Amino acid sequence: VLSHANLMANVRAMGAAVSANPEDVFVSWLPLYHDLGLIGANFASLVLGFPTVLMSPLAFLSRPSSWMRAIHRHRGTMSGGPNFSFELCLRRIPDEDMEGIDLSSWRFAFNAAEPVSPDTIIEFEKHFGRFGLRKNCLSPSYGLAESSVGVAITVPGTPWRADRLDRERFTKTGEAVEAPADASSPLIVIGCGTPIPGHDIRVVDSAGQELPDRQEGHLQFRGPSSTSGYYRNPEATKTLFGSGDWLNTGDRAYLSEGTLFLTGREKDIIIRGGRNISPYELEQAVGDLAGVRRGCVAVFGSRDASTGTERVVVLAEMRSDDASRHDDLKRMSNELAVSLVGAPADDIVLAPPGTVPKTSSGKIRRVAAREFYERGPSAVTGGAVWLQFVRLVLAGAAPQLRRGLRTLGGALFALRAYVSFAL
Repeated sequence: VLSHANLMANVRAMGAAVSANPEDVFVSWLPLYHDLGLIGANFASLVLGFPTVLMSPLAFLSRPSSWMRAIHRHRGTMSGGPNFSFELCLRRIPDEDMEGIDLSSWRFAFNAAEPVSPDTIIEFEKHFGRFGLRKNCLSPSYGLAESSVGVAITVPGTPWRADRLDRERFTKTGEAVEAPADASSPLIVIGCGTPIPGHDIRVVDSAGQELPDRQEGHLQFRGPSSTSGYYRNPEATKTLFGSGDWLNTGDRAYLSEGTLFLTGREKDIIIRGGRNISPYELEQAVGDLAGVRRGCVAVFGSRDASTGTERVVVLAEMRSDDASRHDDLKRMSNELAVSLVGAPADDIVLAPPGTVPKTSSGKIRRVAAREFYERGPSAVTGGAVWLQFVRLVLAGAAPQLRRGLRTLGGALFALRAYVSFAL
């Protein structure tokens, strides 16, 4: 539940954080059924007074260079999307499609709505810097619908931050200690900016006590953008609120000099051998293997009833149904698991395209993936794109039908009155 006041407060705070003004031009391909596109791009345009150029999401997905060309053509200053959109540009835009394109007007490129990859930012800056992209233009940011949309933003023009942590110490104690220079497998955690004006964040332990800098715990937030609760769901609302006016995000994180460093979702953390294992890093690594569909890998914990511990399971979609490479891919996936989480995966499932469940915005549904693994495909409710379009059409048809009936009723009333007076 979000009030108009919540939305206005969030849009104005985000605008202040990025120094938005009427001279800016926002270019957006983000779908309007997602809060980042609806509130972050379109409501911001109405409140802050700058023009927004809208693109079809399908146009961007089918031809990513159309995004770059729109920024060039309209001299866009603000634009962005989830990490996968920057990855898609790196993989799918050949240099010849960038001929004549100048990205020097782009001053704020937010990367949000899913985990941010430092490698993606580095490669994007390096590659598109040849076409005028400014240094420190990319802005890792963080938000959630319970705070309207935005919570923390890396201020445009300031360098983004990434910590290189001692993996063993962090997974066992939660202390974010810098790794030695010669560490073979440090844990890289990217900073997602500082809180937007008028909003606060903090990290607490399981008892709700605030933790010091560089100690991982539960992330909470508060501010004028905060929801009053979940619609007609008092049980979920009860779990949302911590102490006082602080709300729980469901994310784990630590703070360092005011900057937010996200480490994973609480419900996705795998606990094995006294270590907290975040699945994202292993998912990225397995997705980079030739033959595996990037962005279509789910790593999750499945409880072993005989031992009472969690088994690490990797569910990965294959690009083809060629089974001859399965053994090699499983071996390479286990080598990655050993280097990243300290032990091989307990099970690796190589599956056909469309197996790994995702949300409407493309995020991996790890809980649903675990249900798929433990109880079979029937346990996972469908999330096909065509079903989403059908739901959107039906949802939009009902209000239109009501409007039509009201209009028809008014017309019949007017006709009756006209006939009565005429006679």
